[in-house]
Amino acid sequence: MSDILIVDDERDIRELISDILEDEGFATRLAGNSDDAMAAINTEPPALMILDIWLKDSRMDGIDILKTVKRDNPDVPVVIISGHGNIEIAVAAIRQGAYDFIEKPFNIDQLLVVIRRAMETSRLRRENQSLKRREVSSAEMLGQSAAFRGLLNQLDKVTKSNGRVMLTGPAGAGKEVAARYIHAHSARADAPFVTVNCAGVEPENMEEVLFGRESADRGVEPGLLEQAHGGVVYFDEVADMPLGTQSKILRVLVDQQFTRVGGNDKVRVDLRVISSTNKNLEAAIEAETFRQELFHRLNVVPIAVPSLEERREDIPLLAEHFISEFNQSQGLPQRSLSDDAIALMQTMVWPGNVRQLKNLVERVLILGDGTGPIEARELPGEDDRNEEDGRVVLSSALATLPLREAREAFEREYLLTQINRFGGNISRTANFVGMERSALHRKLKSLGVVTSAKSGVRVAHVDEDAEAQG
Repeated sequence: MSDILIVDDERDIRELISDILEDEGFATRLAGNSDDAMAAINTEPPALMILDIWLKDSRMDGIDILKTVKRDNPDVPVVIISGHGNIEIAVAAIRQGAYDFIEKPFNIDQLLVVIRRAMETSRLRRENQSLKRREVSSAEMLGQSAAFRGLLNQLDKVTKSNGRVMLTGPAGAGKEVAARYIHAHSARADAPFVTVNCAGVEPENMEEVLFGRESADRGVEPGLLEQAHGGVVYFDEVADMPLGTQSKILRVLVDQQFTRVGGNDKVRVDLRVISSTNKNLEAAIEAETFRQELFHRLNVVPIAVPSLEERREDIPLLAEHFISEFNQSQGLPQRSLSDDAIALMQTMVWPGNVRQLKNLVERVLILGDGTGPIEARELPGEDDRNEEDGRVVLSSALATLPLREAREAFEREYLLTQINRFGGNISRTANFVGMERSALHRKLKSLGVVTSAKSGVRVAHVDEDAEAQG
């Protein structure tokens, strides 16, 4: 579903439309009769159809083709064109599921606007259907670390209320999973959960997508807010919402009602709103790209979703979960994790967070050869090790230091990494590195390494005051 199928019995017309669309970056296929059209659809359903209502020398006319397409491929939007158009034909086409009706000779700009709207609407429908199918599994929260337990405790406190929640945290940390957890454990669990991808909708289409639209020929087309009535609407990356739309959303939050684009009647909705962002909204307010009043309306209960680096203890559990998930969904091998692979994964840098971990697991399962435990050599980050003689290659920074300073720098970084890997637990760190707990404490003190609480989690870091005095 990546191209547009143009069906018209006039060769000049279908080639003209094709040339225009290809100039706009669309791929096209052409058919001059019903047999060719149905063969093209059966080979590969298009992303959209432009269909002439009258087809000479064909077994089926446009309405017959439309009925067949909407029966067998309901997600394919169909735009009807005709040089013999009248209101009865238009109404008949719309009733059979056509997205819109355009009369020949048509205006090119009008045709392009209709095509883009139809494809955007179709994409959003497929996206929402996909999200609904994944709803149960994607609401599952996994973890054992102190950071995870703190997050879960906060989420559990807000599930029974209707308070607006703002989820903050880096990209890929699991903000949408947290939002779905709130929904799945709330009194609205049986009602819709509708995602608004604020960064993925064109600004000029945002209001139609949210509020829907009304027109004489097409009637009422509900938007996402109307579809979410009684349930939860989730504004994903709300900082990317167009400024003009923000003021209208603010009014919806105050009045719980809105007017569809092109309509006059007020539509009342009962919604719980959950938002998320990986940006600093206060900085966006300063830059005048985000409305302060909307921020205060959405930020009733702020909850920070920790990064994967703040919950390194959970990496083995998450990785094993993804292995099982890929085994069930794709038939990839059900492999375990070796101790050295776990150790390496817990010390890696994860800028993409849980999403990056999931992608890494999938890549290893696809490229791996065998069904035995996943070894560290299969993971990225092992290129610092010389496989031939087992030597460790020094970084350029360490190589330029005198031995004593290089040893201290290595020990400090090594112990920082290990303590954070074990969630600030000194006893588990001492056991892993092979030191008595008291000896480890003395070593940490000599290196200026301390632990302190951050968002309910103990994190190791260098004591800047001690380092300055040293």
